[in-house]
Amino acid sequence: MSEFAKTVNATEYPPHQKHMVIFETFDSLELGQAMLLINDHDPVPLHYQFRLEREDKFSWEYIEQGPETFRIKITRV
Repeated sequence: MSEFAKTVNATEYPPHQKHMVIFETFDSLELGQAMLLINDHDPVPLHYQFRLEREDKFSWEYIEQGPETFRIKITRV
């Protein structure tokens, strides 16, 4: 079994849909499940948005930090 319940490759979505898809995917996770986010830049604004909208409901762990690919493990807690 994979350590990730779901994967979102943000590079596959148009800019106006990325955050919506990421949050919908996160919200579909059960407690303790994690998703893998793949992006072509450091998603700092997304992390801030998580902190505002899902405070104390997630953990954020960089697996790979660029320069070309960023992979982040986001867990529902």
